[in-house]
Amino acid sequence: MQRRSRIAVLAAASLLLVAGCSSGGGPAAGGGGSAGTGGRAGTASPRPSSSVVVPPAEGTVRVTGTVATGLKSPWGVAPLPGGDLLVGERDTGRIVRVAAHGGKVTELGSVPGVAPGGEGGLLGLAVSSSFGTDHQVYAYFTTASDNRIARMIYDERRQPGNQLGAPNTIFKGIPKGRFHNGGRIAFGPDRMLYAGTGETGDKPLAQDKKSPAGKILRMTPDGEPAHGNPEPDSVVYDYGHRNVQGLAWDADKRLWASEFGQDAWDELNLIEPGRNYGWPQVEGKRTGGAVPPGYADPVLVWKPADASPSGLAYAKGSLWMASLRGQRLWRIALDGTKPVAAPQAFLTGGYGRLRTVVAAGDGALWLVTGNTDGRGTPRKGDDRILRLEVS
Repeated sequence: MQRRSRIAVLAAASLLLVAGCSSGGGPAAGGGGSAGTGGRAGTASPRPSSSVVVPPAEGTVRVTGTVATGLKSPWGVAPLPGGDLLVGERDTGRIVRVAAHGGKVTELGSVPGVAPGGEGGLLGLAVSSSFGTDHQVYAYFTTASDNRIARMIYDERRQPGNQLGAPNTIFKGIPKGRFHNGGRIAFGPDRMLYAGTGETGDKPLAQDKKSPAGKILRMTPDGEPAHGNPEPDSVVYDYGHRNVQGLAWDADKRLWASEFGQDAWDELNLIEPGRNYGWPQVEGKRTGGAVPPGYADPVLVWKPADASPSGLAYAKGSLWMASLRGQRLWRIALDGTKPVAAPQAFLTGGYGRLRTVVAAGDGALWLVTGNTDGRGTPRKGDDRILRLEVS
């Protein structure tokens, strides 16, 4: 496993800026250089548009309210048309609806077959790109034998607790483990379904293109390989990941992913189809000449104590990365494929572990805490969903 050289560490440290922070924000910390690839993220990602406004080097975060409290191990979040949120609870297997105004929590039901344990359980949620007509909810979850993706019809006319139809599995056989199950799913601008997976602690799986573990997968809504994938008969979009838990597209439809490292570096990667992101041969940025060429370097890296990233969202020209162990929200302002400045940290320690962040569609963010996941220290009211105004 490669580690960044001492020179690279000093270079990264030199990027740190004193970053102001509102509403409980903390100082900036960590960060590496830019990827230097500048390529587009596959067939779904056109070249940059000159109309994109570059955000300022320093931004702001203001917590404007607590939308819901008392959630148990919340993980996946899927916004509904109209602004309400579907939230999945990892350990209970429940999906609930949270009203954007007033915070009323309504139980849809539980996903059959969820087998929680360690970092597994009910993980990512997404709603169909044509939800208004098909009412399909997608879930990534751990069973007794694997991780899989299924879809269910959501019928809100039925009684609460009985609003989910029987799951229809569209993709199965993703290796499971006590750790590193990945789990984030999202529909991209191309209306295809993307899934971030982990290598379950079996490191060679990340480099095995025949395994869906340690990859980002791209598939049709029916679970078939999407047109334009690197291999036409495979859902594998890229490979060489340890544990992807954040997916987001910027204004130019480039795909970004946040990833847990091991001991040295957590990563923010610009995703391009067919690229090898290095794990387990490389963690963080490559040391020049020490490994064979062909690996994609991360755009930024953090020490795990400052990040351990999960959710990722894009709003106001910046990526926003929720951090578990780091207990902070990172802002990465972008000028195309490069950061405008060193990452800026907000809310450091103010709400504990931060699991998921979702763009609200009006420039605001939904932020979900993760203190009841067995590793945090729950506070009164945890876990909760916060609404943030950001710039």
